[in-house]
This record gives sequence, C-alpha cells and structure tokens, in this order.
Amino acid sequence: MPGRLPRLTRRGEFVAAARHGRKAGRPGLVLQALPQPGGGLRCGFTATKKIGNAVVRNRCKRRLREAARLMLAEGPAGWDLVLIAREATRDRPWDKLLGDLRGALRQAGVEAGAKVEANVHARTETEASA
Repeated sequence: MPGRLPRLTRRGEFVAAARHGRKAGRPGLVLQALPQPGGGLRCGFTATKKIGNAVVRNRCKRRLREAARLMLAEGPAGWDLVLIAREATRDRPWDKLLGDLRGALRQAGVEAGAKVEANVHARTETEASA
C-alpha cells in the first residue's frame, strides 16, 4: 500500500502553484500543477470556508489526500500539485472523485502511471464488494 506523499507546507508554495501553474477544474476538485524540473512530486491540499465548517473541510481534505495517495504513489516526479476541494467533494461517489482527479491530471499534463491506475481500480472494486 502506498505511503504518505511529500507535502507542500508553506503559503508561498501554494501561491506559486496558483500564479504560475496549470489549472484544471472538475466537479469534485480543482487541480493546480506547477512543473518543478529536477524536483520530486509534492502535493498540497486546501478547502475554503465556503465548503462548510471545519469538520466538513477536513473530511474533504482527507478524501483528496487518499485519492492523491492512491493515484500518485508511483506518479511522475517534478511537479508541485495543489488539490482544492469543491462543495461536491464531500458527497461525490469515490469512483467519480478518482475519475475527476485522473481527468484533471490528464488535462494539466501530469500523467500517472498505468500501473498505479490498475491498483486504484483493484482497490475500488474490493471496497465496493465489501
């Protein structure tokens, strides 16, 4: 099972991705992707107050973190990614949220490996049958 992804932690890192990165919006999330040649893959997660109270925002960020962990465990190096929760993130079915992330990555030019996507499908199917 994939481990925790390296994180963006400083405000300046988030701002740089917003100003200079590629943006891709989907019903369940917004992705900001900034190429970092020679660097590793780092992810940041955020949810604004218009999403809901702290409990709702944290739940949305947990869902985004898990989706990113599954999709990007062996993903491409050299990117800073910011995933922004939308109102639909909380109640979006899991397979559709994964599809939103996959589509946003493709639109922004960040490709996750086919091997990783196969692992995500296998895990999603076992969770659905449980």
